Amino acid sequence: MNTIKIVAIVLMASGILGLVFGSFNYTKESEEVKLGPVELTIKEKKTVNIPVWAGVGAIVAGGVLLAYGSRKS
Repeated sequence: MNTIKIVAIVLMASGILGLVFGSFNYTKESEEVKLGPVELTIKEKKTVNIPVWAGVGAIVAGGVLLAYGSRKS
């Protein structure tokens, strides 16, 4: 399996996952305050939405690369 086919499969898989889940969450730690023995850390939960066009675009780009990789072999 050559590199182009692997990249195509990864693009298609990520596009499908983007369409299925639509968003993902992560936690961001910010500003740590130390006042003697007291420490304060703020954890913020962030959500990143994945646009539908990005998922579809990744699937289409992966399909094009897969077709192109198959022709070159």
